[in-house]
Amino acid sequence: MKYIDTKYDDFKLRETTVEDTSLILSFIKGIAEYEKMSNEVVATEEVLRKSIFEDNRAKVLVAEENGQPIGFALYFFNFSTFIGKAGLYLEDIFILPEHRGKGYGKEIFKVLAKIAVENSCERMEWVCLNWNEPSIRFYKGFGSIGMEEWTTYRLAGNKIGELANSK
Repeated sequence: MKYIDTKYDDFKLRETTVEDTSLILSFIKGIAEYEKMSNEVVATEEVLRKSIFEDNRAKVLVAEENGQPIGFALYFFNFSTFIGKAGLYLEDIFILPEHRGKGYGKEIFKVLAKIAVENSCERMEWVCLNWNEPSIRFYKGFGSIGMEEWTTYRLAGNKIGELANSK
């Protein structure tokens, strides 16, 4: 297992293996509960195993305090046509509530920023729910800016197939 050191002796990040699939799903359910979106989680261990570890659609880091898993970050690389370079897209970051406020979130972002630099990414992006003021303050605290001139759109489920099969 590859561990990534942080400035805290008792806090480390590690790359995941297929054996972590159930842990990843539990953290996904944890963030969904925090975001009041539990009913939207349809991912299963089987789907995650295939998507993350067989198809390599995303990468996941697990955060550990004293060897115990306390959070995760799931990311993948995207591309900007405007700048002509890759970016790192952070799909989710989650730390169990009882472990927040210790500086671990910023350490995760520092590691992700290093990964972005190592992969010649020109930017990092993620979304945050408008009501999530603690996270918004956290993100702004290290220099990120809200992209208020952009609106995210989604086409999902059957609507993708309908569009694909439309005349």
